Amino acid sequence: MRKLKLQMQLSLDGFVAGTNGEMDWMAWNWGDDIKKYVNDLTEPVDTILLGGHMPEGFIGYWKTVADNPEDPQYAFGRKMYDTHKVVFTKTIEKSTWENTVLAKGDITDEVNQLKNQEGNDIIAYGGANFVSSLVKHNLIDEYQLFINPVIIGNGMAIFKDVAQKLNLKLVKASPFSCGIVALVYEK
Repeated sequence: MRKLKLQMQLSLDGFVAGTNGEMDWMAWNWGDDIKKYVNDLTEPVDTILLGGHMPEGFIGYWKTVADNPEDPQYAFGRKMYDTHKVVFTKTIEKSTWENTVLAKGDITDEVNQLKNQEGNDIIAYGGANFVSSLVKHNLIDEYQLFINPVIIGNGMAIFKDVAQKLNLKLVKASPFSCGIVALVYEK
């Protein structure tokens, strides 16, 4: 069975975005240490899961990077753009993006079907409501939580819909020069 990983940036007080979706609090002064970590994390991934509000910005951004061999993120951009993507949506009628299909059924059924297919790891990136559903239905096998050195006080959370305790095991904690700490938990 394939493993579903979640890579998500959080504030120290547990929010993934401000109350209006702001992300200006995230540390982006990434050094080589965290870039290598993310490259190693995504190397075995052959499928990316996104919520319905993510593809325009996510796919659009990585297409721009992947189309520019001079961009310092070019290789990573090619990986992000070329990797097969599944967008979970109830509102988008047709995918207009390359390497992308839509999932419109029950999230548990759709994710379990993907996990049971042949292939490598799967990674989910968000947004907040989509990830909340993955957490609520206990579909994530590995949490890669990038804790930013900031407290924002209020915002969007991904653990708000959990109805019963989820026991996790800390596998690794990695501090980076930019102040982010990656905490890796497994079921």
